[in-house]
Amino acid sequence: MSAGKAARISGLYGILDPSVAIREGGDPEKLLDRALAEALAGGCRLVQYRDKLAFPRLLLSRAKRFARACRDAGAFFVVNDRLDVALLSGAGGCHLGQDDLPLPAARRIVPEHFLLGASTHNVPEAKKAEAEGADYVGVGAVFRTMSKGDALEPRGPKLVAEVASAVSIPAVAISGITRGNVREVIRAGAAAFAVISDLFTGPGVRERTREFLRIWEEETSRR
Repeated sequence: MSAGKAARISGLYGILDPSVAIREGGDPEKLLDRALAEALAGGCRLVQYRDKLAFPRLLLSRAKRFARACRDAGAFFVVNDRLDVALLSGAGGCHLGQDDLPLPAARRIVPEHFLLGASTHNVPEAKKAEAEGADYVGVGAVFRTMSKGDALEPRGPKLVAEVASAVSIPAVAISGITRGNVREVIRAGAAAFAVISDLFTGPGVRERTREFLRIWEEETSRR
């Protein structure tokens, strides 16, 4: 993995999920666009679009809009699970779960500078993902979360530390991360931390983005 690729995976990794960002009583597309715009205005430069419910046509339409908005803001955009949507939308990367396309197969069909991330739950899975060509690994579950119904039993920051020390690619802490506990995963060695609910639930996305980034800067300056 090149240094340029590694630099993309750093700090706040905002995950835009309609199940969190869309509130009752508003236009879904406007709410999603506003939530993303607020995160970008707050300084978020790494965004994933995660959507388990939308049909492919809507997935692609949204991903194209989000990719354009991120590109205009100088942010890196990743699509969750759907490599086809990621490639067609102009995303810079795709995050693959354990049941998605195998990494070696995905690597054969993506451009050279396209990033592939992989969800992992322990050191053996993380090392396997790195060997198969992942540019970064997602590590979880770290804390308990309500945004993923099938989340594993949380193993805490210790899991992040174990994986971060076992691989040479960035480790992204995932699951239940909030402004109240994010310092723990940064201190455990996370290169980035993924946030859904504590970033995109309700108004104030820009302010929460800035707070997460302030904590990241404080903690990394002590490393």
